[in-house]
Amino acid sequence: MKKSVFVLSLFSACVFAQNTIPIPDTLTGINISLTMHTDSMSILPGKYSQTLAYNSAFHFLGPTLILNKWQTVNATVTNQIGDTTTLHWHGLHVAPKNDGGPHTQILNGASWYPSFTIMNHASMYWYHPHFMGKTAEQAIKGASGLIIIRDSAEAALTLPRKYGIDDIPLIVKCLQLDSNNQFLPKGMQDSTLLVNGVTNPQFNLPAQVVRLRLLNGSGERTFNFGFTGNKSFYVIGNDGGLLNAPVLTTRIRLSPGERAEVLINLTGMNGQTIYLMSYASELLMGVQGGPTMPMPPGSPPMNSPLDGINFNILKLNVIAQTSNPVTTIPATLIPVTPYPQSQANLTRNITFTADSMMVMDGPFYFNGLSFDMMRIDYRMPLGQTEIWTLFDSTMVAHPFHVHDVQFFVLDRDGNSPPPQEQGWKDVVLVQPNETVRIIMKFTDFTDSTIPYMYHCHILMHEDDGMMGQFEVMPQGWAGIKQVSGNTEQVSVYPNPVNSVFTIQTINSEKIDNISVFDLLGNKVLEIKAINAERVGIDISSLSIGQYFIQAITSRDVVNKKIIKE
Repeated sequence: MKKSVFVLSLFSACVFAQNTIPIPDTLTGINISLTMHTDSMSILPGKYSQTLAYNSAFHFLGPTLILNKWQTVNATVTNQIGDTTTLHWHGLHVAPKNDGGPHTQILNGASWYPSFTIMNHASMYWYHPHFMGKTAEQAIKGASGLIIIRDSAEAALTLPRKYGIDDIPLIVKCLQLDSNNQFLPKGMQDSTLLVNGVTNPQFNLPAQVVRLRLLNGSGERTFNFGFTGNKSFYVIGNDGGLLNAPVLTTRIRLSPGERAEVLINLTGMNGQTIYLMSYASELLMGVQGGPTMPMPPGSPPMNSPLDGINFNILKLNVIAQTSNPVTTIPATLIPVTPYPQSQANLTRNITFTADSMMVMDGPFYFNGLSFDMMRIDYRMPLGQTEIWTLFDSTMVAHPFHVHDVQFFVLDRDGNSPPPQEQGWKDVVLVQPNETVRIIMKFTDFTDSTIPYMYHCHILMHEDDGMMGQFEVMPQGWAGIKQVSGNTEQVSVYPNPVNSVFTIQTINSEKIDNISVFDLLGNKVLEIKAINAERVGIDISSLSIGQYFIQAITSRDVVNKKIIKE
């Protein structure tokens, strides 16, 4: 049965009925079936919104999959939406053929049959479409669901785990509807807030320690989660697993695709009401959802009424305790040991770029390149440990997601990440002019046919081409010494330079293309089809200052800085 729901206006004195959030049904076991279908539901007064969902019981979203580490999953994914789609198991460590990226398309009326073993730590993951160019359209319409993985280490802890009672899944989405109440995939004036698919949401929580599993399922908005009155809570886990110990805090910032598990102690609060909020006024300008940035003339509107203000997300009514309540917070959780930097075989440098510094709505690129299904950006041998240095040269923050692996955040502009970010991650938000280093290891799966993805998880940026792909190759792969993104593979001299500098490879590779960008991200010089190991570049006509040099070879995209005197 369809549920009629009503939007909560932040700027109206009208009182709307509260809607109790639905708790998604669960699927367990070895054999999992998901059928993606079209549907509709009432979100705002007036016309029904056309939605997508999984399985007939759902008009929006899909069932929560509850799985155990090391179990086998045989999935059947059927497409009944009238268009091509895919299904990506976000955060799961599976072979490329089972990952559900844009190369693994499911035609309308067809089914896909991935089979894999659960290898991830206990945490909350999720599934959603990943069809190139239509990820935003399909996911924002509701095509997504949660995956909860359990393991023996998590089971040994005294934690709330009564699903829907003291262990609550929360899928928070912010989106924009048009005048006919239909979803806008690139809606940057998003002000319709849904929690588990309903507006103006509320839920009853018992007066004890409660576990909230938070997913930011929005297309673009970052939330700065907290509670009314700055009530403190404990972060116990993020994207890929539990932390070493609970982290006491009053805020947890989650960008699109990020997850967090938090404990809030409601003991003694029976009869009280608090709100889960977003303290968006504390976000930096450039972070989607933070203070609105001044827009260049002719730009599309991006001034959502939610930008840069603190607002309520979910009303929480505290009721009586359950039987056998959890009333304590564990002192420790599970051992988490990041990969030592000394084990890294190489560093890749990925710069987030745009056509100019004034671009606010895209397209955006990695190292100046837009996604190409036929181009493999990186190849690495099985077992290799790598550090990826991410630099955002645009004016917009980007949540960076890597398929296949969970990584650790090493530092932000040279500083250690906050304690709640020092665990297994698969999405990290990189702010404008910020450098973030992450470390990861590629284990277990190789494939030279179907690649893995890395991309911005602002869905419209991904659809517009802010995505790359990599292949994990067998050990002993012949290309192991020709690593992409390693700045040591290219030499630039003299530096500083007055007029002509030389760029040269040190591994006998031919340079195909050289581009020069100024500090605003504008391409000021480009030379194509060079086909040489060494080339001189005359920049005497350029103004004095600092520039970014990008050299593209058959394997590498290498970025260097140079100073023009």
